[in-house]
Amino acid sequence: MSDSPWATGILTLSDKGAAGEREDLSGATIRGLLADGPFQVTEYAVIPDDRDTIVETLVEWADRRGLALILTTGGTGVSPRDVTPEATRAVLHRELPGMAEAMRWVSYQKTPHAVISRALAGTRGRCLIVNLPGSPKAVRENLEAILAAIPHALGKIHGDPTECAS
Repeated sequence: MSDSPWATGILTLSDKGAAGEREDLSGATIRGLLADGPFQVTEYAVIPDDRDTIVETLVEWADRRGLALILTTGGTGVSPRDVTPEATRAVLHRELPGMAEAMRWVSYQKTPHAVISRALAGTRGRCLIVNLPGSPKAVRENLEAILAAIPHALGKIHGDPTECAS
């Protein structure tokens, strides 16, 4: 793993948030959960639930700004404006279904509605992208479910040659 903090982006997908009609409590929750880890939030944005805008932002942050980690929040359900998984899938090179499965499993322990989450996780080049739900409570539950694995995943994505069992 890197000795320096991993450059991280928090991307909130919310029509109301982008219009200034809602405070981004989910993005703040993510920032708080990352505070004690090896992460440095270098990018943050609240944008509308628009597939093309999401794709453009993910590509910009992963490819041009070189972020190691992008955490999105919002747009993972089944409402007509929930397009985060489609936008994310369009930019991923490899999916990491275990992360999304772990998040859904943890959420399902709290609510049966977790089964309608369509959140994804995967890599684009040397960037890990993870979709989180939109509510602060669900963000906390989901991110806590995978947070311990993220530094190891980032190390592997960036070429750490050590054995996973080490």
